[in-house]
Amino acid sequence: MISLPITDHRHFNFAECLLFLNRSTRECLHTVRDGAVYKLLAPEGSPVLVRIREDAGKPALAADVLYGDITPEGEDYIRSFVNKWLHLDGDMTPFYTFSSKDALLGPLTRDYKGLRLIGIPDLFEAITWTITGQQINLAFAYTLKQRLVQAFGYVMEEDGHSYHLYPHPAVIASIRPEELTAMQFSKTKAEGIIRIAKLMSTGELSEEKIKALSFEAARDTLVAIKGIGPWSANYVLMKFAQHPQALPLEDAGLHNALKARLNMPAKPTLAEVKRLTQHWQQHAAYATFYCWRSLYHG
Repeated sequence: MISLPITDHRHFNFAECLLFLNRSTRECLHTVRDGAVYKLLAPEGSPVLVRIREDAGKPALAADVLYGDITPEGEDYIRSFVNKWLHLDGDMTPFYTFSSKDALLGPLTRDYKGLRLIGIPDLFEAITWTITGQQINLAFAYTLKQRLVQAFGYVMEEDGHSYHLYPHPAVIASIRPEELTAMQFSKTKAEGIIRIAKLMSTGELSEEKIKALSFEAARDTLVAIKGIGPWSANYVLMKFAQHPQALPLEDAGLHNALKARLNMPAKPTLAEVKRLTQHWQQHAAYATFYCWRSLYHG
């Protein structure tokens, strides 16, 4: 058992995190079952199946290795991955203090207290997921991701369940766009995904490089890549790099949440979204995430 300490444990609710993780029946990269989340990882290049659950009576989660061999370095990888995935080291007090004085955010933090910003610790997955989701609804985006993972990722069958790893950039870099358009990816998306795969497989774009940059520099670096616009860049910096000021202003889900929570007659314009969110600043990522949560009624 690997212990996963939780910072600010009084503002952590594992059940809320599991609800968000379980919001799509098409999700193929993790499974929520019996109060735990199961995820296949490859800490040292070999598949390791992990079950993440609450560690009763402790300010920590527990990760049980159900399949695979693990070294101390592999344990460190799992700790780091889950910490970034569930933002276990986040101090929620500043955000909750800020939200308590905000008419929009206050009710959300009361309704979903303890929800952490669920991240995407793998940069390739984070970027290609945003490309996949451009200009389509969330359900179809999940369908496309499922097709991509099942065709080019790794699958393991264990105890009657299937567990998947996201495709490695080098694998996607070697395919032709037609192999993705056959799955109903648009030509632009297929080319964009392969472009990112090639940049990452050569090292021109890497997790280390993005992490070493300031928010502004990282955003500019991503936007300079064909196929990545401001929305995608902010989404990636929110979900992968955990920059608190990342704000995907163009996000349709954010627009829908603002319309619903503020009883607006129509979806807000981009100018209205800017006005409504300009005071979020260092709380923008969490504010956006809680707005997204309000759209899911599970």
